Amino acid sequence: MAYEHILVDIEDGVAILTLNRPEKLNAMNRKLGQELHHAVKQAETDDAIGCIVITGAGDRAFTAGGDIHEQLSNDAKYSDEQLDEMRDNKARYEISACAKPVIGMVNGLAYGGGAVLVSSLDMRVGCEGAKFRFLAAAYGRINSTWTLPNQVGWPMAKELLFTARIVGAEEAYRIGLLNHLVPRAQLRAKTMELAKMIAANHHGAVIGIKALMLKQMAQGLEEQFNAEHEYTTHVLRGAKAKDAFPEFMARKGLATDGSR
Repeated sequence: MAYEHILVDIEDGVAILTLNRPEKLNAMNRKLGQELHHAVKQAETDDAIGCIVITGAGDRAFTAGGDIHEQLSNDAKYSDEQLDEMRDNKARYEISACAKPVIGMVNGLAYGGGAVLVSSLDMRVGCEGAKFRFLAAAYGRINSTWTLPNQVGWPMAKELLFTARIVGAEEAYRIGLLNHLVPRAQLRAKTMELAKMIAANHHGAVIGIKALMLKQMAQGLEEQFNAEHEYTTHVLRGAKAKDAFPEFMARKGLATDGSR
């Protein structure tokens, strides 16, 4: 599939997906949303890819959110029922639930739908220009109730969703909305350092960890333990020592049976 609004680069097992409408602050029109979903699903099924990075083109915005010009046009042309059918809510969920880790490289503002997207990812790396705003309550909509509490906890999520206020980079880092905050000049290097560490690990193990963590969010401790035991017994049995630690064995001169 040829993309109009998405750039795709592959580097050392990492798929870098760039929202590419800088003249519109990478606003997410319907086509960009469809292309992003398709690109994430393609990377998810590519055995050579171990991690996905999503970022925005330019220095001003990750994405300013939904394309208001398109929304105004659609509101004039379609009924509420037709608009509901056009919204691809499943695609938004599938990006968040992607089997492989997805990192947001937040190069600028992430407002409205951009904040929803970035809060649905596994982790985020930002620079001083990163700003977030969960705008829905300001204009009569509801979103991010299923994403933001998992990132910053219930009390802070309530504050950000109820107030719709701007969250700057320093505060975002302090409350856990950003995993790392670095100068803009170091943003790509830091993000790729993290992504490549993930991609270099056993893909099946990383996928299993994410699957279990998503499944276990509402489970008690015993249920979480049992789910992990079930997975590591029947889905991905742990590697034998000779397979897991070949460099250690070679350095110590150990045979595969542990003898010297």
